[in-house]
Amino acid sequence: MARGGINKAVVERARQALLSKGAYPSIDAVRVELGNTGSKTTIARYLKELDAQAPAEVSSRERMSEELKALVESLLDRLTEEGAQVVAQAQAAFDQQRSAWETRLEALELELNSARHQCESQHAALTEQGAQLHTTHSSWQSELTRNAALSQQCQDLERRVQDKDVQIQSLEEKHVHARAALEHYREAIKEQREQDQRRHEAQLQQIQLEQRKLQETLVVKQDESTRLNRDNERLLGEMRQQARALSDQQDQAQRLTTELRSAQMATAKADGAREQLQEQLMAIKADSKSLAKAVSQANEQLAQANQRVAVLSEDNDSLRAEVQLIIATAPPIQT
Repeated sequence: MARGGINKAVVERARQALLSKGAYPSIDAVRVELGNTGSKTTIARYLKELDAQAPAEVSSRERMSEELKALVESLLDRLTEEGAQVVAQAQAAFDQQRSAWETRLEALELELNSARHQCESQHAALTEQGAQLHTTHSSWQSELTRNAALSQQCQDLERRVQDKDVQIQSLEEKHVHARAALEHYREAIKEQREQDQRRHEAQLQQIQLEQRKLQETLVVKQDESTRLNRDNERLLGEMRQQARALSDQQDQAQRLTTELRSAQMATAKADGAREQLQEQLMAIKADSKSLAKAVSQANEQLAQANQRVAVLSEDNDSLRAEVQLIIATAPPIQT
């Protein structure tokens, strides 16, 4: 519903007032003309009805007088010219500002690209630093593990040092005992050395006695050697005689060799005769082999004949037994 005081006539008056001012009667302009009262929907509905009912009105310029028309036209031209100048100035200012903004935009784009490259570089640096941090963290973990291992090794070394201290103390005690044992050993060695020296002196005296005995024995052996040299000279004379006898025997052996060669020639002749005898013997052996073969065959035939004789003898014995059995079982002959 429309507010109180707003009707079609009021809207029409406001519309006519705007048209007389040369303004376009829009909804907002009519509402402002009405003192910002009334609903825009109601004003729009009334304006639509008025536009539909009112015929096409003649332009306000045509209803004006010629002077007013000329004045309005000059004002309009001046306004248009000034507006064009203002628009040109505004366009120039806008173009200048636009150029400045474009320059600024290019600079900002360059700065943006630089910042982007810097950001990428920083991102790469951050990535590298992250990798280095990861490596450092791994190294730190390794160092912690290594420090823990070193601490454990230090503790082990401290325990080993304590064990070594105990061992050193034990070794010192052993060293004291060993020194005492060494002193005792030195005294024993000294006593043993004195005993050995006394024993050596006694053995030396005994050796000197044996040396004197050996010298005496050497004198005796030298006498025997002189006697043996004389015997050797005598034996050399005998050997010379035996050598002469050997030379005679060699001459005799040469003569025997000559005789042996003669005997060998005779033996060669005998060998020829022996070969002939061997050939005859081989012929006799061949004959004896054939005779042996014939004897073997005769023996086989004799064995076969003996077998036949044995068979015939058995048959004869069986026949005799049958005859005797028949004679024994036959009835006596009656006369």
